[in-house]
Amino acid sequence: MARRNPDVGLDDLASEFDYESEAERKRAKKRGAGDLTQKEYPGVPEKLKRADAKHWFQDEHSRLHRNMSKLNKLNAYQRHKEMINLYYLCYEGASEKYFKEDTSKYRTDYDVLKDNHRFLWDEEAEATAENSYETRLAKKYYDKLIKEYCICDLSRYKKNQVAMRWRTVAEVKLGKGQFSCGARKCEERERLTSWEVNFAYVEHGEKKYALVKVRLCETCSMMLNFGSEKKRAQKRSSSWAKKRKEELKREKKMKKKMEEEGGEEKEEQDGAPSTSSCKQPEEKAKKPATNEIWQSPVQQEVTRTVDDEIDDFLNDLFD
Repeated sequence: MARRNPDVGLDDLASEFDYESEAERKRAKKRGAGDLTQKEYPGVPEKLKRADAKHWFQDEHSRLHRNMSKLNKLNAYQRHKEMINLYYLCYEGASEKYFKEDTSKYRTDYDVLKDNHRFLWDEEAEATAENSYETRLAKKYYDKLIKEYCICDLSRYKKNQVAMRWRTVAEVKLGKGQFSCGARKCEERERLTSWEVNFAYVEHGEKKYALVKVRLCETCSMMLNFGSEKKRAQKRSSSWAKKRKEELKREKKMKKKMEEEGGEEKEEQDGAPSTSSCKQPEEKAKKPATNEIWQSPVQQEVTRTVDDEIDDFLNDLFD
């Protein structure tokens, strides 16, 4: 068939629908060209062939049959539990929401110390310390602290907020807070100054005050005195130190005298022979060993108390 526009080389009136025969259309379908009305949708699975669909149905049927036989072997409670678990596990994130253990309600010994710790224990608090395990643990922790110099945190000194706590035994051995700067992150050992601070704090809903001593370097002292000048700790007079030395000497002399008198009394008691021991018959010495076993006192097993366990926990905490 002649073209309508031979000069251009294009037949603008040509159309596949008009001039293509029915046989050619069938051949195109067999080749896989498809029809324009058949569109591909992304995300939609392809239709299975007859043989594949049959295999899929058999596999799914056998799986359901196995699950039913498994549920029939369980009792009513186990079956209910299994079905509820399968129902919840169908949703995304259900395992973390329903099967993860909630540890927010658990309380450790550290949580008990945080809730019941006191900066200073008065007479009323000490009287009620034996009422519960929590207060006993907090009181024993307080007794193990050295209450002479404080360790302070000056990270918020510009807001006039200073945190303080007592020193532990390990810090006392290292000289932290006395021979080195008492700031938490400072290790300066030269030009230290002692300060008396009226420490105001809120504890168990009550506002309290305590006069404490802190030993700081020059830079940390400037941070402590930011906005208000603190009072320098005054050294005690030499007369008081002499009196204290004399009192200690007197106490040592009294202890030595008491020990010497007690030792002399023991020697006199050991030196005097007893008449009853000399008159013991020889038959008692020749008794069989079985009688000695029954006559010996019963050895009782020592049971550990709650206070012993508290001491072990605090020793591990401070070591």
